[in-house]
Amino acid sequence: MTRKTLKKLVSLCLILTLLIGITPSLWGVNALGAADIPFVSVSAGFSHTVGIKADGSLWAWGYNWNGELGDGTNTSRHMPVQIGTATDWARVAAGGYYTVAIKTNGSLWAWGYNWYGSLGDGTYTDRNAPVQIGMATDWVSVTAGSFDTLAIKSDGSLWGWGNNGHGQLGDGARYRQNTPVQIGTATDWASMASGGAHTVAIKTNGSLWAWGYNGHGQLGDGTTVITRNVPVQIGTATDWASVAAGVYHTAAIKTDGSLWAWGDNYFGSLGDGTTIQRNTPVRVGTATDWASVAAGNYCTVGIKTDGSLWAWGSGHLGQLGNGTTTNTYAPAQIGTATDWASVTLRHLHTVALKTGGNLWAWGYNYGGQVGDGTTNDRYAPVQIYPVFIPEWVQPLGGHDAYAKGDRVLYNGMVWVSDINANVWAPGVYGWSLI
Repeated sequence: MTRKTLKKLVSLCLILTLLIGITPSLWGVNALGAADIPFVSVSAGFSHTVGIKADGSLWAWGYNWNGELGDGTNTSRHMPVQIGTATDWARVAAGGYYTVAIKTNGSLWAWGYNWYGSLGDGTYTDRNAPVQIGMATDWVSVTAGSFDTLAIKSDGSLWGWGNNGHGQLGDGARYRQNTPVQIGTATDWASMASGGAHTVAIKTNGSLWAWGYNGHGQLGDGTTVITRNVPVQIGTATDWASVAAGVYHTAAIKTDGSLWAWGDNYFGSLGDGTTIQRNTPVRVGTATDWASVAAGNYCTVGIKTDGSLWAWGSGHLGQLGNGTTTNTYAPAQIGTATDWASVTLRHLHTVALKTGGNLWAWGYNYGGQVGDGTTNDRYAPVQIYPVFIPEWVQPLGGHDAYAKGDRVLYNGMVWVSDINANVWAPGVYGWSLI
């Protein structure tokens, strides 16, 4: 079908729609219908983003030179694209130019940059589509660091692979692994987080452990011993609930809802109101209503139990979302919304979900990792899903459901016609004529 024929067909459909008085659905999306599926989880990598929708489908966008999106190409995408047709994805984690994920059957999959063996498939070959890692079906959680990967099995055992130059795998060595290796013999690991080159984890008894690079005190063991290549317990507390690892700092929440941080603090990423490096956990403020926390490159974000969003640390590329590029040395609320459900931060861009599954993002965007169809850095949250219809889209025949500035839920097949009968579609680099 030629472009001219397509334009005529779409224009004719619009005219027929208006004549019979039916509100248009923008060809491929029913903005109010059951086909519109919200996101349930999302993960931000160095310069790409991945997410899972409520139907188990997998989506990705951003930089893709190493195949980290998993769509079978090395083409960067500036808007979300579905990865394959599978609808059984359960968990996903984005790292430094690679991605790892777990399916509902407990199988482990990975793709992207693999020079360090970060994928775990026994090779050092990049993959631009998901490949299964081994045959095990008992994986329950996974985290991706800069180039190292950690995962927990259903028996509570901890496994690691990929870059190990600073002992961040915790296996007692300092050389890369291209297949999963068990870390010690413990079977009571509950959760873990990977930073720039360090790892932190919580056991089922609530104790906190750390290993890897420690040049900025990010392990929290009271020293700046350069590396620890096996897990060491941090203090004696057994009330740790969750933990997040940034590039050179760490943040964690206790069971009482208090927030703690340690490591590098040059840009205020610890949130204690100073720029003093901390080699042991220090409490951040007096609040006891912290629900979750995420740490990135010299910056930190968190959500409180009332659904409010807070950020602090370096903001030079807008990653704090406060509308500026200035640093903040203590937690500051971002906007006034109180319906934030989760937030993820790996490097210099931040992605968050609201309670209805709406997706928002902000910060550094050179690879399209924000997902708004551009490569412009964003200094405040912008809604990515439902998708934003370009400003030139006009009301159709008196119907106001799709006026300019409207958002519709994007499934990759949205076509719109402007007032000049030009047909547009969202593509690799945003909206374009077809």
